[in-house]
Amino acid sequence: MGSGDGEHGRVAGLLLAAGAGSRLGRPKALVEVGGERLVDRGVRTLRLGGCEPVLAVLGAADTTVPDAWTVFNPDWASGMGSSVRVGIDALPDGVDAVLISLADQPLVTPEAVARLVAAHAEGARAAVATYRGNQRNPVLIGREHWSTVHAMAVDDVGARPFLRAYSHVVTAVACDDVASPEDIDTVEDLARLSDLLSR
Repeated sequence: MGSGDGEHGRVAGLLLAAGAGSRLGRPKALVEVGGERLVDRGVRTLRLGGCEPVLAVLGAADTTVPDAWTVFNPDWASGMGSSVRVGIDALPDGVDAVLISLADQPLVTPEAVARLVAAHAEGARAAVATYRGNQRNPVLIGREHWSTVHAMAVDDVGARPFLRAYSHVVTAVACDDVASPEDIDTVEDLARLSDLLSR
């Protein structure tokens, strides 16, 4: 396989950060954990894990994000599916795969991202992080599958329908030992995960 900057090896990072965070009372992208906004933490995680370029899909909060291309999703209120579609549409030429991650999962680590990037380098055309055998995030999708994921991403679902329908091409990558898919939906979640990250 090609090197990280070769045509076969480039993996873009796509951070979904458009939600309003209705149960939190503010857009998740702007929520701070350990003094860092979730959107900035997510971008940093993708970069450190080997993704280039990194795109952040914004919606409820249209803000500046250093170190990322920002893409505004005008239809963000319809759910995550529209952000997946907007993000895929914005991916540049010369990228062979995209790694999709969620801003509200701050315990996803660069190590987990790097494992999916490594699986791609070894030939995987789709890959998903697993935790205790369950498929969660992040998810890596090879270019030839983008149109299928795009078509299946509706309402509040992202890549999950694709992962189910095309399970025969999906490589499972265990990430239990380096990350967690726990997400921040409520003030209680925020307090608990902030405490975990401060230890």
